[in-house]
Amino acid sequence: MATKGTAEVTLPADLQILITREFDAPKAQVWRAYTTPELVERWWAGDRGTVRSAEIDLRVGGSWRYAMIANGGFEVAFHGEYRAIEAPDRLVNTEVFEGLPDPDAHSGVVTVTFTETGGRTRMEMLCEYDDEETRDSVIASGMESGMQESLDHLEAVAASL
Repeated sequence: MATKGTAEVTLPADLQILITREFDAPKAQVWRAYTTPELVERWWAGDRGTVRSAEIDLRVGGSWRYAMIANGGFEVAFHGEYRAIEAPDRLVNTEVFEGLPDPDAHSGVVTVTFTETGGRTRMEMLCEYDDEETRDSVIASGMESGMQESLDHLEAVAASL
């Protein structure tokens, strides 16, 4: 059973955003869809545009960068560095939205964990920021609706593998 639009967003601490979501796909397939460039290109933009590039150097110290052309014709891009990789269970990386002035000053650290039960995968994505202003600006950006779409597409890609 697909779980469309069911990601939950909570604020467990002053500097954190926690996103939880269950996928109707095994953990290995969700991990593969989450960490393989040509698969990321199929889900990351949701319904809001077209992924222009998904660059992934999946190693500790390696970098990643995703860029899309949004439906309005402008580019949206994020980048970061991998800090920990425990395939297919846990991934820790920095995340920087390139659309901000001095974007690296507003980076976050994202810890994603995947657990499987009965062929379904639960994802927990803990986003941590240096200050409440940055965390609150992420929430206020409208990220939740785009994230819901992206995760719906991630589930479809993972289930298709």
